[in-house]
Amino acid sequence: MGVEGYISPPVSDKGDEGGCILRQPSFLEEERMRLRRKPWIDEAIREYDSFVYLQPKEELKGRWREVFDNPTAPLWVELGTGKGNFISRLADIHREVNFIGIEVQLGVLYYAAKKCAAAELTNVRLLRFDAAFLETLFAPGEVDRFFINFCDPWPKKRHAKRRLTYRGFLDRYARLLAADGEIHFKSDNAGLFDFTLEEFNARHWPLSEVTYDLHGSDILNEAMTEYEAKFSGLGQPIFHCVAAKPAKDVDDEQQEG
Repeated sequence: MGVEGYISPPVSDKGDEGGCILRQPSFLEEERMRLRRKPWIDEAIREYDSFVYLQPKEELKGRWREVFDNPTAPLWVELGTGKGNFISRLADIHREVNFIGIEVQLGVLYYAAKKCAAAELTNVRLLRFDAAFLETLFAPGEVDRFFINFCDPWPKKRHAKRRLTYRGFLDRYARLLAADGEIHFKSDNAGLFDFTLEEFNARHWPLSEVTYDLHGSDILNEAMTEYEAKFSGLGQPIFHCVAAKPAKDVDDEQQEG
C-alpha cells in the first residue's frame, strides 16, 4: 500500500537459511511500524460515506461501473491506496476514467478520502478491502487496469506467496482484466522488483516501460505516492514496469497441458 515513510538504520533480519542478513527496511515496512490506530477516524470517515465503502460490496460484482456518473468509462483499480496521493492526483488528471482505490487500513483510508473530497472527484470510489479476495469483488474482465504501488515486499522466501506480484495473484488479475488490460507496478525494493519481473515472465505477461530509475527516465509518471515524492527527492531510485494481460489465460494453458 502506498504510505509515507522515513529513513531508519538498517535492521537485522534472520534469513531463511538461519543466517543473519543486514538490510535496509523498505519505506513501507518502516511506516507499518509507525502507524498507530486513531479511534477518532472511525467516526470522522463517515463524512465521506457517499464514496467510501467500509463494508464488502460483493453485490456490485460485475456492476461497479453503475456506481459512477459515467458507466461507460474505463475502470482503473489501485491496490493499496494508502493516503491517496496517487489516486487523487491521477483521477484529477483523468476525469474520463473511473477509479477504485482499495485499502485495508482504515487509518490511512480516511486521508485518501479527505484528498479526494477536497479535489471534488466524482470519479473515485474507495473501499476498505483485502486485495487477497479480489475475485469476490470483481467479475472476469471488469477491470481495465490495476496499479500496484510499493506493496509489502515480504522479503523472506517462505512468504513469497503473500507478495501481490506472486504468480497466484497474477493469475487472478489476468482473470479480472479486460482483454487489453494492464498492470502498472512501482516499487522501491530491488529484490521485489526482480521477483516481480520473473513472475510476469513466467506467466507470459508482455512487459514494457521497465526501468530501475523511473525518475531518471523519460517514462511518463503522472502521479506519485506520498513517499515516492519524498524519497525520490532524496535519491532513492524508483523501479517501474507495465505488464499487459497475457493473450491466453493461464487456466486455458493448464487445460491444454
